[in-house]
Amino acid sequence: MMESAIRDALEDFGRTIEEAAARLLLITEAESEARRAAGKWSRKEILGHLIDSAANNHARFVEAQAKEDMVFSGYEQESWVALQHYQEASWPALVNLWQAYNLHLLHVVSHIPQERLQQPRHPHTLHRIAWQLVDESEPATLEYLIRDYIAHMKNHLRQIFAEQ
Repeated sequence: MMESAIRDALEDFGRTIEEAAARLLLITEAESEARRAAGKWSRKEILGHLIDSAANNHARFVEAQAKEDMVFSGYEQESWVALQHYQEASWPALVNLWQAYNLHLLHVVSHIPQERLQQPRHPHTLHRIAWQLVDESEPATLEYLIRDYIAHMKNHLRQIFAEQ
């Protein structure tokens, strides 16, 4: 049985996905392409980055259930966004992909046994790949990685909505 703290976090994750998707779809194609400043990502590119984050963390969430450490490779965020040409993609298609991917992640993490979520892991690479880093000398948990993923996602959603 999943403890109430993580269950509450996952319920919030689900609400965030649904509410954000509805708000994202209200943004026009032109608004999604506008850059806040020279050299900054557009809303499309921020959402593309969140899709990339979902893809990378999907693999991590699954792999962490099958091994004892949490050693994962990182990825080059800037080049991933550029190479996938998110700026030229359809905004509604990006929103739908982001929503579907995160609903799948919610499904995946909702089925992870509590003992795997809270098992202290060492070694790990969360000192390099997490949004809020974990000291290399400290153990990390899969629950932490999931919560970190959600917090990272919410941070970027705030950036997208701050421009409305």
